[in-house]
Amino acid sequence: MSLSDTPKSLVTGGAGFIGCHVARHLIEMGHDVVVIDDLSGGFIENVPVGAAFIHGSICNDAFIDDLFDRHTFDYVYHLAAYAAEGLSHFIRKFNYTNNVIGSMHLINASIRHEVKCFVFASSIAVYGRGQLPMVETTTPAPEDPYGIAKYSVELDLRAAHEMFGLNSIVFRPHNVYGIYQNIGDRYRNVIGIFMNQVLQGKDLTLFGDGTQTRAFSHISEVAPLIARSVTVKAAYNEVFNVGSDTYYDLNELAESVMTAMEKRVGLRHLPSRNEVVHAWSDHQKAKRIFGIQSEVSLSDGLAEMAAWVHQYGARKSEVFSQIEITRNLPGVWLEE
Repeated sequence: MSLSDTPKSLVTGGAGFIGCHVARHLIEMGHDVVVIDDLSGGFIENVPVGAAFIHGSICNDAFIDDLFDRHTFDYVYHLAAYAAEGLSHFIRKFNYTNNVIGSMHLINASIRHEVKCFVFASSIAVYGRGQLPMVETTTPAPEDPYGIAKYSVELDLRAAHEMFGLNSIVFRPHNVYGIYQNIGDRYRNVIGIFMNQVLQGKDLTLFGDGTQTRAFSHISEVAPLIARSVTVKAAYNEVFNVGSDTYYDLNELAESVMTAMEKRVGLRHLPSRNEVVHAWSDHQKAKRIFGIQSEVSLSDGLAEMAAWVHQYGARKSEVFSQIEITRNLPGVWLEE
């Protein structure tokens, strides 16, 4: 492949968890990769060797316009988001600014510069509750501002294709975990939260009775597929659920995390919060278009992550500084 034939890809949020894994796979595929991140939830050490890193925010339209003027991107992988679904009720302006307005800056620039395909990481949060298994043909009915934001971007990408011919691929991953996850974020990623609590000898905190069910997806089930999706023409302008087929309740997860961490702590049941109680999705469409993906067992995935977490060490869980509404906010989210 000549240098002129090397595909150039932008990865937003590439210092974050899923983004850094996608960037790594793109480099292995031979892409010239530019990572942008504002480092609000990611870490510079996550950016893979071989990627060019630029510090900046997708909320800054002048920054995005200048970036696209200086680089000719074939593909945009948009993984930058503040993905705290439960907290999104209490940070509505922040949520929509980061997850909708920032996305519009990228979509505008991608249209103007004729990007070949825009890959977007949405979420099963778009489905809402009572739609099991969650299937792509189901009409989304999101119940929280995070899900609303993600579905808004999906709809805008559909409109951008119809009006301007911008191709896109939308993925709806769910409960992804693995190495390089930010375990210091108290508002999202329950496995990271649990492991961080175990390291500090703290009780594991569960909202309600712990019978909520989720399918926990190892990063290897998600990131490689997202990276190579642009090579599969049948995927263009389609939406895909992606992740694990097997679901567990949070009480089972707590036990599995303690087993992987080889340490027992107590369980602290908190008052229930407003959330979708049961959430898992169907992946037949992704299997049909991309081929069968091997599923990583929860025990194997947790063991791998636990080994990394023991090396990485505990992280202080900071209180989010831009909470806009405190009414009905779970008290544990403000504890020092």
